[in-house]
Amino acid sequence: MDTTKRILCTITAVAACCGTALPVQAQSRSSVQTDSTVFVERIDARNGRRLEPASLLVRGDRVVTVVTWTRMHGTGGFMLTNPLPARLAYQRSASEMQEVSVDGGRSWGQLEAMRVDGRQAMPQDVTHVRWRIPASYAALGQGRIAYSGVVR
Repeated sequence: MDTTKRILCTITAVAACCGTALPVQAQSRSSVQTDSTVFVERIDARNGRRLEPASLLVRGDRVVTVVTWTRMHGTGGFMLTNPLPARLAYQRSASEMQEVSVDGGRSWGQLEAMRVDGRQAMPQDVTHVRWRIPASYAALGQGRIAYSGVVR
């Protein structure tokens, strides 16, 4: 499947489940291309735990979103920001460079330090995730970041 069809299938799968799918945005002075792919986690007695490309998502599905970035040109670090669809409850990220927002992207930090209505924020409160890609990683030219969630 070519890249355009894969992106459209991914967007269609997330949109069907979550209403709208917003793209990852790179914030920098350089040119960065991103691609997101959504996988659903399947568990069965015969095959154990595996990830499959998402084609149809239903409430309770555990999903993994893999964001692939490629630096086209430029120098220095950059930031990738991903608004979460309302029907996807954030679980965790595979990157230590990740920060979250629980207020629509107005403030950022580690989940443990965030507060909502006077209480400590929980994963399901996350509205956006972002990753600060330092210059040393950006110099590699490409990378992948993954985070997981549950369909509400």
